[in-house]
Amino acid sequence: MRPFIQAATFLFAVFVLISPAHAVDPVFHVDGKAIRGYDPVAYFTQEKAVEGVPAHSIEYNGATWQFASAENRKLFAANPEKYAPAYGGYCAFAVANNYTASIDPDAWTSRDGKLYLNYSKIVRARWALDKSGNITAADQNWPGLRDGS
Repeated sequence: MRPFIQAATFLFAVFVLISPAHAVDPVFHVDGKAIRGYDPVAYFTQEKAVEGVPAHSIEYNGATWQFASAENRKLFAANPEKYAPAYGGYCAFAVANNYTASIDPDAWTSRDGKLYLNYSKIVRARWALDKSGNITAADQNWPGLRDGS
């Protein structure tokens, strides 16, 4: 399995566009929707990826966040930092390696009360081989990626 993960990681790096030295949007979004329209609160309350609905949405940090219920929207609105994914919702493995990439809402991990998203489940497996090291690296890289420095 390890050679497969290494090959997938290599292909990921080859095919993903590496961000030039300019600031990225504070939140990764597709068509304006954070987490591709998935409910960030559900990762914590239901421990799975759940699609949100437009009827339960709010604007936060330059993106539209959708929720599966009015209660989840209320929880997020009261404390968005608690539920919003790390690194603006960009792939945590990419940020650990000093670039940004898209995410798959089903490729997620929560650790120490924080939500981490990855490009794919294969990339999540690679990221998980050294969660602590990848989080430390991403924490160091994120300010520069966010600000474009």
